[in-house]
Amino acid sequence: MKKQELIELGVPDGEAIGMAFVASAMAAGSGLDKFQIKNKIRELTSDPSAMLNDRVFGELAKYLVEASLAEANKEPPKPSAPWANFGVDIDKNAEEQMRNACGIPVAVAGALMPDAHLGYSMPIGGVIAVKNAVVPSYVGYDIACRMRLTVVDLPIKRIKGDEGKLKKAIEECTRFGVGSEFENPKEHPVMDEDWTFSQIVNNNKPKAWRQLGSSGSGNHFVEFGTITFEKENLGLKAGVYTAILSHSGSRGTGGNIAQHYIDLASDLHQELPKEMRGLAWLDMDSQEGQEYWRAMELMGRYAAACHELIHKGLVKDLKLDVLLEVENHHNFAWKETHNGQEVYVHRKGATPAGVGVLGVIPGSMATPGYLVKGKGNPLSLMSASHGAGRKMSRKQTKQITTTNSLNRVLEAAGVTLISAGLDESPSGYKDIESVMAAQKDLVEVIAKFEPKLVKMAPPGGRSED
Repeated sequence: MKKQELIELGVPDGEAIGMAFVASAMAAGSGLDKFQIKNKIRELTSDPSAMLNDRVFGELAKYLVEASLAEANKEPPKPSAPWANFGVDIDKNAEEQMRNACGIPVAVAGALMPDAHLGYSMPIGGVIAVKNAVVPSYVGYDIACRMRLTVVDLPIKRIKGDEGKLKKAIEECTRFGVGSEFENPKEHPVMDEDWTFSQIVNNNKPKAWRQLGSSGSGNHFVEFGTITFEKENLGLKAGVYTAILSHSGSRGTGGNIAQHYIDLASDLHQELPKEMRGLAWLDMDSQEGQEYWRAMELMGRYAAACHELIHKGLVKDLKLDVLLEVENHHNFAWKETHNGQEVYVHRKGATPAGVGVLGVIPGSMATPGYLVKGKGNPLSLMSASHGAGRKMSRKQTKQITTTNSLNRVLEAAGVTLISAGLDESPSGYKDIESVMAAQKDLVEVIAKFEPKLVKMAPPGGRSED
């Protein structure tokens, strides 16, 4: 009798199959035909306790009864921490991933943002608060990926009129692509900080220095565009201004640090099923937890330094004055108080949106982004989306996008694209207006940004985001 036949008769896969093979052979030796053996096994799996004294099938019956009792005496699984869903067209797999991510013992509450989609260990666009622990994979591989917006005094007509000059300034101030770095490393006080508290951090310091001020690949960008204030706000009168917008994180160093601590957390939680090891956490009372937290915060300052150097370089090269600056992380963890409880809130592809907190939510290379102010909604753990969010994978986007079709979209939007892969086509992203409509209770729109000159990594490189 074949294994599949036994499974179809109700014999569970594993050790019971081997026992069933032995019992079937004994039964055949005692004169039973295959039809009679099948009936015996069917009776056995229906009520194993009734066949405990059977000379041939008794051992298998005993095994199945004991296995059933052990399963019944197992401690019931801990229910997932409660989580709110603000999602727009969320893939069912992403929702299931969120349920699993909220199921670890230290999870307290969660929220799924309107732009959410499937990620590693928890959805991108997921927010989870945990008690006295940090989960490296919930911060993600691109630690401290963030936005920076600088409103400048460049007349908007010069975005097109001086396009060549602006393009040259971008390409001189930063570098794009996996592994991109500078031959002559830039200077910033972040590199004078202590990097020796962790071996993995210290080992990556030379790489971090060479990549300081670079932008990476994937959905990372630097762009010029217009920003419209419908009414006076943040010290600016109503009107249309020029702004610089950038999106990137802690580059290869952040990725290496993330991998190290994700693996470390997994090693420390051997009790978790193998498929759940990516959800492993580090206790904040432990050396490992404190070390990761310190590394994460350093990567936050490092990523901020990269953006600072890019924006200051552009402002200096183009001899501009700064009118307003806004920046925020969206791959990070924060120590906060929610419902009177001190927790560690992980925002993976989510923007902090506490009362009055400013943030930037971009669209795509050809769709608007928004400068917003948080409303402090407790259901979202005071969070909002970090962008439009992908509606299809990079591979799918490339399959449905041609250079000509992308160019038509860019032309209609009045955007000049310096470089980017087809996988970053707007067709791969959700509708930003639908995403913003879904989070009216989370943020107030302050101004609308529209990209006009966009630089991303050239096509052909793998994604870092």
